[in-house]
Amino acid sequence: MQQFWVVGGQYHDTNFREAVQGHEAWYGPFKTYEAARQEWQRHAWNSVDDCHMRYRIERLDPEEPPRCTD
Repeated sequence: MQQFWVVGGQYHDTNFREAVQGHEAWYGPFKTYEAARQEWQRHAWNSVDDCHMRYRIERLDPEEPPRCTD
């Protein structure tokens, strides 16, 4: 069964590679994409004026093996 997560936070620069806290915040899991989108939208609009803030939706399936991060 798929799960959706909202991932993000504040980053050091607009390349969005390194989070200020050393890790990104994860919100969820959500059972549907629409529920995750509503949470994403809440975070995105609350930080719309800060160019170092970014959020995205990640889809994870616990039955699939983890993605390769090499």
